[in-house]
Amino acid sequence: MTALEVVAYTEASNQDSVRGVPLSHLSIEVGHFYMEDLPSDEERIRRQFQRLAPWATAAKKSVTTDRPRVSTCFLVDDYFFNSTNPNEILQKLVAIGDECGVSIDYIAREAGCWVADGVPLAELVAARLLPEPAPGTNGSRPPPHQSGWLCNGERSPETGTDQAMHTQRWEPPQEFGKRNHSIFLDIELWKDVEERVGGETVIQRTWSCPFLASIWHLLRLGMLRHFGEPIAHPHQLTLGIDDIPETWNELPAVMQMNPRAAPFCAYRSVSILPQRYLPIENAIKLILSHLSLDEPVIGQVVERGASEGLEIPRKVIDRISHVFIEGT
Repeated sequence: MTALEVVAYTEASNQDSVRGVPLSHLSIEVGHFYMEDLPSDEERIRRQFQRLAPWATAAKKSVTTDRPRVSTCFLVDDYFFNSTNPNEILQKLVAIGDECGVSIDYIAREAGCWVADGVPLAELVAARLLPEPAPGTNGSRPPPHQSGWLCNGERSPETGTDQAMHTQRWEPPQEFGKRNHSIFLDIELWKDVEERVGGETVIQRTWSCPFLASIWHLLRLGMLRHFGEPIAHPHQLTLGIDDIPETWNELPAVMQMNPRAAPFCAYRSVSILPQRYLPIENAIKLILSHLSLDEPVIGQVVERGASEGLEIPRKVIDRISHVFIEGT
């Protein structure tokens, strides 16, 4: 069974049995680091938390409902680099965060956006991509599910010499729905590499950072289900030498560090990140705008918001905000 068939079955058979998840009013992502920065560069971690602390406080105050539910989260980059000690990294992040007034309620693993609880999340989300066809498309360029690339417009035609020995004139790329001028994005979603395993050639797929981070946003907004069931349910974790596994892949996809935290998923989210992550977040919004998500899940969240007197947009990209702070 292919990933696409799994998604189709899920949508067809669970229209009336989508399980809801607890929802906060707001999920705040408090910074991000590359894994290689975490083991030794404590001062860099401290400076970033100090710079984002006022923004986190302002984000919490922006929730003006009675008895606001706000949770904080942090994504650990263990997909591309995981040869570190989880116990050391987790304790360091929580301790420095508390020192700087940035409490971390949940810590998630980026590899958990690839596979969580045995569910191939990345494959399931990739099967939901609905690319926008360019005007006059002739099929010469394969679609995203084959090429692993997604763009927001029409790419430049290939230049060179055709069969009639006439050189094709270069044309600029064009953004769909542009306003006066184009801002063209072409995003690599994954990369397939041939490797020899046990004497056989196999294809190993590496998912891109923007694609995995898109799944991270969907998890925070409570938008993913597998056969109607939520995915990557937070597991409470108590920090201690004897409590933390020695490898990242032994940890759950989402870890609840604060037992009194508001729910991990939320109606809306804000990510407070260094400016160097702006291109990635821009790519994420394009990816999310090309996904076909479960209508029952969308409707459930919108209706639950309405029951609390909240107007929740149906489009996930309208529920996501960012604050970009200066680098460290």
